[in-house]
Amino acid sequence: MLDMPKTFVRLDNADNVVTAIRSLKPGDRVEGLEVRDDVPAGHKIATVAVSEGEPLIKYAQIIGYASQPIEAGHHVHVHNVAFRNTDHDYEFSTNVQNVDMVPESERATFMGFRRDNGKVGTRNFIAVLTSVNCSATAARMIAAAFGPEQMAKYPNVDGVAAFVHGTGCGLADSGDGFAALQRVLWGYARHPNFAGVVLVGLGCEVNQIDFLLEAYGLERSPVFQTMNIQDTGGLASTIAKGVEIVSGMLPHANEAVREPCPASELMVALQCGGSDAWSGVTANPALGYAADLLVRHGGTAVLAETPEIYGAEHLLTRRAINEKTGRKLVDLILWWEDYVARNKGSMDNNPSPGNKRGGLTTILEKSLGAAAKGGTTPLIGVYKYAEPVTAKGFVFMDSPGYDPASVTGQIASGCNVVTFTTGRGSAFGSKPAPTIKLSTNTTMYDRLKSDMDINAGTIVSDGTALEIVGEEIFNKILSVASGEQTLSESQGLGDYEFVPWQIGATM
Repeated sequence: MLDMPKTFVRLDNADNVVTAIRSLKPGDRVEGLEVRDDVPAGHKIATVAVSEGEPLIKYAQIIGYASQPIEAGHHVHVHNVAFRNTDHDYEFSTNVQNVDMVPESERATFMGFRRDNGKVGTRNFIAVLTSVNCSATAARMIAAAFGPEQMAKYPNVDGVAAFVHGTGCGLADSGDGFAALQRVLWGYARHPNFAGVVLVGLGCEVNQIDFLLEAYGLERSPVFQTMNIQDTGGLASTIAKGVEIVSGMLPHANEAVREPCPASELMVALQCGGSDAWSGVTANPALGYAADLLVRHGGTAVLAETPEIYGAEHLLTRRAINEKTGRKLVDLILWWEDYVARNKGSMDNNPSPGNKRGGLTTILEKSLGAAAKGGTTPLIGVYKYAEPVTAKGFVFMDSPGYDPASVTGQIASGCNVVTFTTGRGSAFGSKPAPTIKLSTNTTMYDRLKSDMDINAGTIVSDGTALEIVGEEIFNKILSVASGEQTLSESQGLGDYEFVPWQIGATM
């Protein structure tokens, strides 16, 4: 239960900080204490004296350590809080809860596109995909040939979209980076939101198309075709050939029609960006409630952003269905600590300046709020970046916290809807899986209504029950999966958010 007087939120009785609902001035009262500093909305106030080196507690968890003595009533933020790496003494499978599954006859449905391989799409695009940056212009020009006038002939097709990126050459032909790019391209080539795919390369790149096809068992067909600029006769010839290929795919794509499909065919990406102090209080736990509902209906919820569960991963290992699954998550955490250290960074380089202005002080605090998107059901799988997700239920996929790269991996893993919580505001959108944007606070929602699909900020501003907002999110997922446009879609977002994670040296 949230203790929500007019001025602050206490999240747990064990906490030694509370969060200001509105800006506070010296002399204001919080829990019978006099506020000693100017405290912006969303920022923390100490409710007891905390000695230097002692932990600051929020969510009943450590979010940092006092870097100097902090008296009760004082502002708690970056000026007096220090970060430490997390403790690696993990518990496994100690908090695995049984899932109250909805009987199959009572499960929710949506109107989706059922593909020949049995997978179900929520959108019906044709993709022009690139193996390398060198073919990006060709891909964009092919897609640009199919504007509103041309697409009016094909009302069942959502569009022709180019998916271009800045890598594919100048990298090692083996190792983490190469494997991640190959998994992304394979995942998009097989994605159920595509009725057809054209894969365009240059010809001499490290990321050879033929190797991708052989390694991942992809076969050319009328709805999956490839070409490269060098063999096709140059840029102009490639564009003309690409337009011809797509033109041939469109009539077939237009034959696809939506039909009732069970919610178990939904794989939903759980994402956040531009977080603030309310993310872990409103939108993230409400999304977690929706994720639990999805799992109960047989679907799959995919949490990602490994650096943004750092400091909360111990809560997920306790929910792991077995120790092997939990240790896979721990191995990711250890890899990230090493990755950041060898690149002379810190796990606490995240939160961003905007996150800090919104009241988040350390990555530990941010992660505890971010992990709430994963709800409460067992963690049944841990996957590499862009690895195909084969399990049903709640799973984790490794990725950076950088939203475009993370969502690209989730879509490649099979996600056909994206949910995205934000407290500072975000202009993010994605293709081919649509993004539903969830505001964490009412002030930002009122300012950016044209970008936000749901306002979870009413949990604090209006006292709306978290469960009610969670059900609203779940129902919105079903509606969007059935074809309802999100606000990011209606504004044309998604053409520049395909960003495969680049790991390793560029040579």
